Amino acid sequence: MPLVALALPLAFAAGCSKEPADSGAPHKHVHHPPHGGTPVVLGDEAYHMELVLDAPNGVLQAYIFDGELENFIRSAVPSIEIDALVGGSPRTLVLAAVANPATGETVGDTSLFQAQADWLRTTKDFDGVVKSVTIRGTTFTDVKFNFPKGNDTD
Repeated sequence: MPLVALALPLAFAAGCSKEPADSGAPHKHVHHPPHGGTPVVLGDEAYHMELVLDAPNGVLQAYIFDGELENFIRSAVPSIEIDALVGGSPRTLVLAAVANPATGETVGDTSLFQAQADWLRTTKDFDGVVKSVTIRGTTFTDVKFNFPKGNDTD
């Protein structure tokens, strides 16, 4: 029994990828997007957006998560606009809110947004700006990122 009591705290401590406080290394908090996409930090890690590209279909999805990229967070916004710079040419994506009857999410109360554009079929890298998104009463504007790197520069 004493081994179990010792192992449990160690298992919980390993859950979040933070550098140990006494390592002398700068603090780095790493998040792993659950869909293997691009993490975009909103605010001071208040929330995250995960961008997931389905290149064969030219579809970009954006999932809204909490600050740890663990729990879906719903938003009331009808769409999220992203300005992208692709090979020197400006492009605009409007990701529309997606309803999901299985989770009870509806347009106006969802954590998933998506857009389709033919240029997404061949574009692997672009610089983007989330023009505006409101989550639980907080609005984030002009959030810069690179796809597929994201914007977590820590």
